[in-house]
Amino acid sequence: MRLRTALCSAVSALSALALLSACSSGSTTSASSGGKPLVGVDYPRSDTDFWNSYIKYTPQYAKELGLDLKTTNSQNDVAKLTSNAQTFISQGVKGIAMAPQDTAAIAPTLAQLEAKKIPVVTVDTRPDTGKVFMVVRADNRAYGEKACQYLGTKLGGKGKVVMLEGGLDSINGRDRTEAFNDCMKKNYPGIKVLGEATNWDGATAAQKLQTDLTANPDIKGVYMESSFALSGTLQVLKQKGLLVDPKDKKHVFIVSNDGIPEELKSIAEGKIDATVSQPADLYAKYALYYLKAAIDGKTFKPGKTDHDSTIIQVREGVLEDQLSAPLVTADGATYGGVPSVKSDDKSLWGNNLG
Repeated sequence: MRLRTALCSAVSALSALALLSACSSGSTTSASSGGKPLVGVDYPRSDTDFWNSYIKYTPQYAKELGLDLKTTNSQNDVAKLTSNAQTFISQGVKGIAMAPQDTAAIAPTLAQLEAKKIPVVTVDTRPDTGKVFMVVRADNRAYGEKACQYLGTKLGGKGKVVMLEGGLDSINGRDRTEAFNDCMKKNYPGIKVLGEATNWDGATAAQKLQTDLTANPDIKGVYMESSFALSGTLQVLKQKGLLVDPKDKKHVFIVSNDGIPEELKSIAEGKIDATVSQPADLYAKYALYYLKAAIDGKTFKPGKTDHDSTIIQVREGVLEDQLSAPLVTADGATYGGVPSVKSDDKSLWGNNLG
C-alpha cells in the first residue's frame, strides 16, 4: 500500500513538472503572457515626421488588435533590416511588418521568412520580387498624377517645374516619378520637367533646387515626392525671395507628399499649395490587421474592402491593399479632374495627432 501511494505521488509530481515545463516553454514562442500573438514591426527610419507618426500609431493599434509587439529600426539600411529579421525569428514572432526602402535587396530575407512560414506584410513599399501576405500601401502612381494635375492646372499648362525625386531604388520613387512624367507629357506638354534625383535626402534636394532656380529663374512649380524636402525647399525659396503669397506673381507653386502636420500648416499659411496625404495611421492599423489575419489563417482576394480601399493582385503571391490618399489643398477644389480636401479637414490624420 505504501509503495502504491509513493508511486502515485511520484507520477503526480512528474505530471506537475511536465505541465510547468509546457507553460514555461509556451511563454517564449509565438505568444506572450495572456495568449496574445507576438509580432515584429521594423520601423524603416525615424528621421522624418511621417515615419515618426507611423511609429507613434503602431503600439496603439497593436493594443487595439490584441497583439504583443516587438520593434526594431533599420534606419534606411537593408543590411540592418536583414539583421532585425533574424532577431525577430529568434524571438519567436508569428508575423513581421516591414517597410523595405531598397525593394530589390530584400528578396533573400523574404525567401527565408517564407521558408519558416512567417507571414510578412510590407508597408508603404512593395518588394520587387518575393512573396508577402499583403502589401499595405497607397497608389503611388496616383501621387504623381495628382501632383501633375494640380501643377498643370495652376501653371495653365506652360512653364517649368522641378521634380525632387525620391530614391529610384524604391518602388515608391519610381512610381511617383514615372507617373508625374507620363501625366505631364500626356496632359501638359507645354510644361518642362526638371527631374532631380535626391535619394530621399533633404540636403541634396535643397542643393539641387537652388542650382535649378539659379539656372532657371522662371521655374514656377516644385513637386516634392516626400516631405523630406519641405524644410530645405522653403529655406531656398525664402533666400531667393520667392516664398511669397500664392496671389503674388513671384509665387512658386509647391506640391508635396505625406500629409504631415507641418505640410498642412504650410498650406494654410500659403507657403506651399498642396500635398497628398499618405495615411500614416492606416499604414500602422492595417499592417497589424493583416498580420493578425495571417496568423488566424484568413485569406483575401482582389476587390473593394470595407475601409474605402481596393485590394489588387500585383503578381502571383502578392496582393496590395491600396489605401485612400487624398489631394489636400487650401480651398478643397477640383484640379484637372482630381478632387481635393481642405487642409483643415478633421478627417486628415495630420490634423489629429493631438
